[in-house]
Amino acid sequence: MDRTLSRQRLAGALALLGLIAQLVGFTPWADTTQGVSYLFWAAVALLWKDIPKRSRTQAAVLIILSCAMLLLARLGYGADIQWTRVLDGNVFVVAMLIGVSFISLVGSQENTRASGKRLTGSGGILRTWLGVHFLGTILNLSTIFMVGDRIARRRPLSMPQYLALNRGLSSAALWSPFFASMGLVIALAPEVRYGHIALLGFPLALLSGLFTTVELNRRFDLAEVDGFSLSPRSLLMPLCMAAGVMLFHFWLTPTLSIVSIITFLIPAVAVCANLRHGGVQTVKRLRLHTFSRLPAMRGELSLFLAAGLLTTGLSTLVNAAAGENWTLFAHFGTFQAMASFIAITLSALAGLHPIIGISILASVLELGAGEQTLFAFVALSAWSVGTSVGPLSGINLSLQGRYGVGSYAMMRNNFVYAGVMSLLSLGAIAGLGRVGV
Repeated sequence: MDRTLSRQRLAGALALLGLIAQLVGFTPWADTTQGVSYLFWAAVALLWKDIPKRSRTQAAVLIILSCAMLLLARLGYGADIQWTRVLDGNVFVVAMLIGVSFISLVGSQENTRASGKRLTGSGGILRTWLGVHFLGTILNLSTIFMVGDRIARRRPLSMPQYLALNRGLSSAALWSPFFASMGLVIALAPEVRYGHIALLGFPLALLSGLFTTVELNRRFDLAEVDGFSLSPRSLLMPLCMAAGVMLFHFWLTPTLSIVSIITFLIPAVAVCANLRHGGVQTVKRLRLHTFSRLPAMRGELSLFLAAGLLTTGLSTLVNAAAGENWTLFAHFGTFQAMASFIAITLSALAGLHPIIGISILASVLELGAGEQTLFAFVALSAWSVGTSVGPLSGINLSLQGRYGVGSYAMMRNNFVYAGVMSLLSLGAIAGLGRVGV
């Protein structure tokens, strides 16, 4: 067997073992966080050569900076560092990402079939946005390819279609409990009130779809621009998954976080859905997923783990240099939240993934229980706007790699959208800050 293939398969197996270890950690039997972090980092190390150059460079810079800060904290300030646990950052989020990937084993792309009637014009753009948005709440980045490939069958994608795909998915970060952004903020702010986030984030996401439809209709001739439409049955999966998460969160396992519930629920549903095809076929599909899909997540896994290490390194250095009681803001209120949103969004324009800005912000804050929901909404809204316009975001790099559209062309065409969504987000942040949740 080819060495590269063997290495990738081993990495996939380690990632799966890390997920299993994480699930064991949800029980009272053992604390597996440290073992999970070693398994995930080992998987990334094996896949390091295969990570796209830009993602690998970002991850490498984060790792080097993190190690330098840890060494400076230890040698320069005498900080007591638990070296065996410095790799633990963001393992909950990475486990959730791996768990969510198993949703691809539920059903097939035929479930997202379009209606027989051709959809064009602003109605087609709106339905493309809706399809990507609601499927993307569960399927995440894979939705871009699922929907994009279908509407590209007639002719190559055009800029309005790229923008509808981009904005439909990025806006799901505002409220979806299954998105990596939500996993990150819940890990950083465990006392966040998801209900408040959804009440603000979902309407804001719908405004994104409305603005996209109106703006693209004014800027482009959409008469021959094809859209995408879901059959009603296709929305059952996102709705059922969301209902299942709420069932476990409020009644069956109220002590577990939403991130933890998603991490075990989606793989469990995937296995149960495949058992109707027989045990042998189920094992074959799980094996293919482990050896093919999990190694393909190398860019996401490396970035999230490196960002977690950065959070650990920066917070350790700050605590050592300024004292454990130092924070960037003595109080995280409306002004501080708005300034933080602007800073993270501008860093995304400069090419940094929003996770980096969010992680840095979290590492220099000491959030009270009443401030965590405001912080979470700042992070989610900055993630949504930042990934839509950022030239090096996963969404724009995926569109570039799959369909050839330039990331900087996407950035230029999203400037107005980013400005409008930033103003709406700042207004929502102001309103949430006044409520004082």
